[in-house]
Amino acid sequence: MSTIKVDTYLTRGGASEIAIDKLKGVSSAGSMSVVGEGGSTTTNLQQGLAKHWVKFAPDAVADDSLNNSSITDTDTGRFTVTRTNNMGNTNYVGQVNGEWTHGSDAGLAINSGDNNTLTTSAYGCIFYTSSFATYDVDGMAALFHGDLA
Repeated sequence: MSTIKVDTYLTRGGASEIAIDKLKGVSSAGSMSVVGEGGSTTTNLQQGLAKHWVKFAPDAVADDSLNNSSITDTDTGRFTVTRTNNMGNTNYVGQVNGEWTHGSDAGLAINSGDNNTLTTSAYGCIFYTSSFATYDVDGMAALFHGDLA
C-alpha cells in the first residue's frame, strides 16, 4: 500500500473535490473532527450525525427513513418504532413530532412502551389530546442522536 502525504490539495480548476467510498479518522474508533463554521471550534463527525430518523403517515408505513426497521400501530395514537441497527445505550436523545390538521388541542408524548423504559432497539410514541385521550395524528416524524452499538 502506498502513502500520500500533502499539506494542501487543489485540483487544476482550483476546486477541492475528492470522491471516496470511505473516510476514517486515525484516532480511536476512527473518530473525525470537522472545523465549525466560525473556524475556531470543531465538531465530532460521528456524534453530530443523526443515527435514526423516520417520517410516516397513520398507516404506519414509512414515507422515508434512516436506520428504520419497522413501525407497528399498537392502538389509537400509539406506535412502536424499531431500528435496523441498535443504539449503543439508552442515553440517546430524540425528538418526535405529530402532524394534525384537526382543530383539536392536541399534544404529544413519547415513551418506549407500557413500562416506560427506553430500549436500544425501539421506542414507543403516544399522541394525545390536552385531556390525555389518545389521538390518531395525520403524520409523525422522529429524529434521534446518540451512539450506535
